[in-house]
Amino acid sequence: MGVDLKNTIIGFIGAGNMATSLIKGLLARGKTPSKILAADIDAEKIESLYKNTGIEIRSNQQIADQADLIVLAVKPQVIESVCLDINFPPASSKLIVSIAAGTTVIQLEKWLGSNTAIVRCMPNTPALIGKGTSGLFANNKVTDNQKNLAQEVMEAVGTSEWVKNESDIDSITALSGSGPAYFFLFMEAMQEAAQEFGLSKELAESLIFNTAIGAAELAKNSEHSIAELRERVTSRGGTTQHAISVFESGDLKKLVHEALRAARNRSIELSQDSDK
Repeated sequence: MGVDLKNTIIGFIGAGNMATSLIKGLLARGKTPSKILAADIDAEKIESLYKNTGIEIRSNQQIADQADLIVLAVKPQVIESVCLDINFPPASSKLIVSIAAGTTVIQLEKWLGSNTAIVRCMPNTPALIGKGTSGLFANNKVTDNQKNLAQEVMEAVGTSEWVKNESDIDSITALSGSGPAYFFLFMEAMQEAAQEFGLSKELAESLIFNTAIGAAELAKNSEHSIAELRERVTSRGGTTQHAISVFESGDLKKLVHEALRAARNRSIELSQDSDK
């Protein structure tokens, strides 16, 4: 491609929550609105996005013609028809970044052409507030420069990690893609227990949110492992040990392993089903 992010024309086919977050993240990093194109079947949505950001509204085909990097941000149910309706220039050097869940690189190559440079991405919902985590996989047509561009785009809303095998995307889906819901479930259970103890909903939420943020930041910045940090909080005979003992009596770690395995297996099934 031979251009940096500043000069790259980026097109979004689909302007839902994730695409909007990426667009706003790019603008916050100084991306020129005129170099961001977007299309969506919802005229009201795309008009609102234009008024709020100043980006350019285009059709799917115009984005295919004009953009250097194209983000496919449509629902998995319609991505095949969207891809088949687009005509790319011969010997195109464009980069396709797909954030459609369950859509494999093989499928995209079948619909867009076997020589297409494709990056498959698995983001998660904290990207909506700039705290996302994305897993990325590139096919062998993607250049180093294009990989850097894809990473810069996704890191406009958080962090990203590359994997060498596309199958690892299924593991990332189970871990970070679905992961926020696991933490929400645990926080929900803590909130319900706190309210049973007599704390107000507002106080319980404040304590839970700040405890979760603090624990995550401590783990992220500590030189100690997660297990060591847990042990440091767990004094022998103390309150934490009694709580941990209850979790362990229910074999919490085994349950978590089974839950992530179920999510990973379902991700594999969805990819296989869409390949048929």
